[in-house]
Amino acid sequence: MLLATTDTVPGFQIVRVLGLVRGNTVRTRNVGVDILASLRTLIGGEVEGYTAMLSQSREQALDRLRAECLSHGGNAVVGLRMTTSAVMQGAAELLAYGTAVVLEVG
Repeated sequence: MLLATTDTVPGFQIVRVLGLVRGNTVRTRNVGVDILASLRTLIGGEVEGYTAMLSQSREQALDRLRAECLSHGGNAVVGLRMTTSAVMQGAAELLAYGTAVVLEVG
């Protein structure tokens, strides 16, 4: 399935617009990762635990977005955007959204 942040896709024609689709996930922090992150602030560098958690969250949100697009009969999502928001202390939502469409080579 094609996911694009653009509203059009070169070489393809949108033949049907199916509407808004989205996928989200809410994740909480891990105490062990928080401790390592605190230590990392003293010496600098990447907090690999957070990097992995955010990467997994993005993939899960995109997987859910793809599933919703397929359930509407789409083969692509255009205008894809991602956003985050705090849900409660220590928990955040990652939301992926866009427009489900049917593309044909054009």
